[in-house]
Amino acid sequence: MSEIVRHRDAAALTSTVAEALIERLSAVQRSGRVPHLGLTGGTIANDLYRAVAASPRRDEVEWTSVEFWWGDERFVARDSPDRNAVQAREAFLDDLGARAGRIHEMPSADDRDLDAGAQAYGNEVREFGAGSFDVLLLGLGPDGHIASLFPGYPQLHVDDQIAVAVEDSPKPPPLRISLTYAALNRSRAVWFIVSGAGKAEAVARSVAAGASVGESPASGVRGETETVWHLDEAAASAL
Repeated sequence: MSEIVRHRDAAALTSTVAEALIERLSAVQRSGRVPHLGLTGGTIANDLYRAVAASPRRDEVEWTSVEFWWGDERFVARDSPDRNAVQAREAFLDDLGARAGRIHEMPSADDRDLDAGAQAYGNEVREFGAGSFDVLLLGLGPDGHIASLFPGYPQLHVDDQIAVAVEDSPKPPPLRISLTYAALNRSRAVWFIVSGAGKAEAVARSVAAGASVGESPASGVRGETETVWHLDEAAASAL
């Protein structure tokens, strides 16, 4: 069952989740394992990453020993500011000194074609992944999409691939790579981070009993041990 945590505003959300993320990654390292963290994109995610970088507790994590992955990516030039990876590097990865070999960016339009890029990322997850993410961060679109899995799209029903190509995203840019449910649901903890009144109806649909994956893709993601919706009051206003 999903847990819903309400925060006063977006700033309270990002600061609280930043501290929780540092504690979780530190705990994984204290247990003797290398943490695997699934990253997302978007404004609230980048605010979260900056909060991690600004936290006085940031050095509790050995950032050179964290494996970073992405749930989806825009298939544009590698240095495009539209790429989630570029934004994450600017927000916190470079500042924290994350090790280049542990930052698993999705292929770009500079590397290969879209289908080959999706297959290559699936292969990378198989080769270097730990079997599951310790924490998977996900945002939410106003239409209920997560990663680049959109309502009504055929990628929602792919269960034999780790990553898939998306050629006609309703949100630009149209070309993307996304993890599938088969990969997203191999996460110990799934943390949704959602801010703003424009997401409120999508939140309510996604957490409702009997929610349809076809209409609300976020409803199809569940953590193996926990699923938490971190919402500011605006995003929670339709609950």
